[in-house]
Amino acid sequence: MAMLEVKDLEVYYGMIQAIRGISFEVNEGEIVSLIGANGAGKTTILHTITGLLSPKKGSVLFEGKEITKIPAHKIVSLGMAHVPEGRRVFAQLSVYQNLKMGAYTRKDKDELEKTLETVYKRFPRLEERKNQLAGTLSGGEQQMLAMGRALMSHPRIILMDEPSMGLSPILVNEIFDIIQSVSASGTTVLLVEQNAKKALSIADRAYVLETGNIVMTGDAKELMNDDSIKKAYLGE
Repeated sequence: MAMLEVKDLEVYYGMIQAIRGISFEVNEGEIVSLIGANGAGKTTILHTITGLLSPKKGSVLFEGKEITKIPAHKIVSLGMAHVPEGRRVFAQLSVYQNLKMGAYTRKDKDELEKTLETVYKRFPRLEERKNQLAGTLSGGEQQMLAMGRALMSHPRIILMDEPSMGLSPILVNEIFDIIQSVSASGTTVLLVEQNAKKALSIADRAYVLETGNIVMTGDAKELMNDDSIKKAYLGE
């Protein structure tokens, strides 16, 4: 059984159909990437999975349980975390307060401190700046904070939306190394990313989206060598 299953999903914005009956799955332990041009529907899919949008048709199953009509805040407590596009940190709160916000569904205080230690180990810069206001961090540090905040809920699966957006090449490499280490520690990853080359280089499998349709799917390394993918997304 797949950890996450999306079945025949249709999503509309008013009269405009954004997602056209797509189906895909993510298995436990995988990094699965959704790639496609701007406007292909990648962010819409993540918002629908995490309960921020309601589909007109279709269903989303997480660990065999239908979550299509469950509110977003309850989906977090089931073991799913979302790192949104544009980071969305709480600018007027400290780094530490932002991280604590990520753990609002958890009651186990001792375990919470252990998770915080783990997050600080993974992101030493966040510990250095724990008392600093999040709004004063650099773009890369804010991305790390958004990822750290999501990990504070101790998710079984983490959905990441454009984690490399607006970052320098060095920071992009650092963020992708972190995504791989998050995966290696046992968290399943669904990655939406404009940088198709980087996404395919770390993913196990990928789905290619065009105007709300999945047009290609397969092993990430094979897709990386596909001529049509190279031409359309890899600039080759």
